[in-house]
Amino acid sequence: MAMDAAAADVDHLAAERAAAGFDVEEMKVAWAGSRHAVEVADRMARLVASDPVFRKDNRTMISRKELFKDTLRKAAHAWKRIVELRLTEEEAGLLRLYVDQPGYVDLHWGMFVPAIKGQGTEEQQKKWLPLAYKFQIIGCYAQTELGHGSNVQGLETTATFDPKTDEFVIHSPTLTSSKWWPGGLGKASTHAVVYARLITEGKDYGIHGFIVQLRSLEDHSPLPGVTLGDIGGKFGSGAYNSMDNGVLRFDHVRIPRNQMLMRLSQVTREGKYVHSDVPKQLLYGTMVFVRQAIVADASKALSRAVCIAVRYSAIRKQFGSQDGGPETQVLNYRTQQSRLFPLLASAYAFRFVGEWLKWLYTDVTQKLEAKDYSTLQEAHACTAGLKAVTTSATADAIEECRKLCGGHGYLNSSGLPELFAVYVPACTYEGDNVVLLLQVAKILMKTVSQLNSGKQPVGTMAYMGNVQYLMQCKCAVNTAEDWLNPAFIQEAFEARALRMAVNCAQNIGQAANQEDGFSERSPDLLEVAVAHIQLIIVTKFIEKVQQDIPGHGVKEQLQNLCNVYALYILHKHLGDFLATGCITPQQGALANEQLGKLYAQVRPNAVALVDAFNYTDHYLGSVLGRYDGNVYPALYEEAWKDPLNETVVPEGYHEYLRPLLKQQLRLSRL
Repeated sequence: MAMDAAAADVDHLAAERAAAGFDVEEMKVAWAGSRHAVEVADRMARLVASDPVFRKDNRTMISRKELFKDTLRKAAHAWKRIVELRLTEEEAGLLRLYVDQPGYVDLHWGMFVPAIKGQGTEEQQKKWLPLAYKFQIIGCYAQTELGHGSNVQGLETTATFDPKTDEFVIHSPTLTSSKWWPGGLGKASTHAVVYARLITEGKDYGIHGFIVQLRSLEDHSPLPGVTLGDIGGKFGSGAYNSMDNGVLRFDHVRIPRNQMLMRLSQVTREGKYVHSDVPKQLLYGTMVFVRQAIVADASKALSRAVCIAVRYSAIRKQFGSQDGGPETQVLNYRTQQSRLFPLLASAYAFRFVGEWLKWLYTDVTQKLEAKDYSTLQEAHACTAGLKAVTTSATADAIEECRKLCGGHGYLNSSGLPELFAVYVPACTYEGDNVVLLLQVAKILMKTVSQLNSGKQPVGTMAYMGNVQYLMQCKCAVNTAEDWLNPAFIQEAFEARALRMAVNCAQNIGQAANQEDGFSERSPDLLEVAVAHIQLIIVTKFIEKVQQDIPGHGVKEQLQNLCNVYALYILHKHLGDFLATGCITPQQGALANEQLGKLYAQVRPNAVALVDAFNYTDHYLGSVLGRYDGNVYPALYEEAWKDPLNETVVPEGYHEYLRPLLKQQLRLSRL
């Protein structure tokens, strides 16, 4: 009977796929960006899935020491395969993605190499990058300290120039100056880009980067004056515990002067601090690159969670049978749809805004090379805000997907607890999300203050130039179907964002001084920033849908998801839209009515829409999200793999259980 039920589940998912009203293969292209991207991703995913070295189903059951050694083994094997197969940079990046285990290579490629590229001179790049590209050295990014994270200017590590020896002396003067958290630092890295206060001729010139060797290239032991190790276990089983986040202290460690990253500024042989001809704005290019990668990661993590939850919701049946007939698929319940389908739409929305960020990175880079800095502030606000909004929404959504899978979602074998634990640090690293949103809000306040000066806002803030119209316009929606008009959606989101910004600016202006105003209105500022970023996401989704998209039914499905995302955000933040007078209560009710109709249109296509993510079972790492739908036998089989089931009678039975059961516990006399 159990196997018959399992077979029915497999057939049922096949029926879901057959009922889809669009070309799934073409949707894969729309998701990936090109047919080439689909083919390369598919090839790399299968290469990883077919290699036993990359097994990960036991990751949550092994000790931290075993997990870290496993990470080292996988990283070495991945590099071996990259070299043997002569993979391109694109292929190598995808192979590392599908290995799906955080490790030192992430920081080596993601932070150490870009830091040298962005801040090193041409001579420094020629020296250090070939070593890094061949893994002759392993690097990390040592910025965060025990006492300071977001406040980079408050870092305490010092780099004091000694003109007698032409060296910098790197030192940790306090306990709180200990570098704390850098990934790859704890056990793997041989070198680090260390951020420290540059002191020369008795003057503190602020934070600069220095390349510092930490460990011997012969036996990997710490160099004299260097104390370092791992900071300890982290949230969850498996998850980010594969990463050796480290602690690092320096005791007057000397490095050559030319190991200061000198693209933007230098210290001469005599100890003079000089700025180079290269503008400091070039650092924005690296910042945009890192943040667009984080937004892309958000869409990957969210789409994985949604894929698991949608497939399992199509398999799981509960209640609904009154006369002995079949129970109802959980995915057919409107409550499940109203919680899950907005997350499905968000996955697509974040994917497409991430694609646009790649374009923005190219655009910013070209403008920097042409010494055009006009859009830099807007690019900073855009990337900072998108990092904050997408990572927070994704972390919340993964947890929601776990709850949408009921009790089984709490099992490690569902893949969701580990996915949440490994993803949630994204809300903090590369800028705490609240801090980033406040930075965005301050730029918005500055833009509002300049609206009457004749200076036109640019880029994603261009809508603010239409202030006269947006401050007084009335929403023209009369029916639920009117909310399918992208022009009405766009205008409502623009009016909401601008009116919230103008209102907040006016309230700040009433304070005794601007600093007090910002402090008092900081919760409002956060909401202003979120409104602006949500407008960007909606706008980029609308622009994507308006493109020429090939494939039967693909454009229609993307249009549905775009509308689901926009109207869900409107419903969730209805108070903003009503309080600013952007829409009426009746129009809000019509939006909610239309949202329900959209859920009904998404329902027959839900399984196929997550299939379009094109994830292998290996990458998903979930018995609930299996492509074949064979969930219950897989859950049963997975349970027996737990180390606790290696013995029928548990260890400790004779010491603790048997005496208790036999009433033979030795009681101490009081």
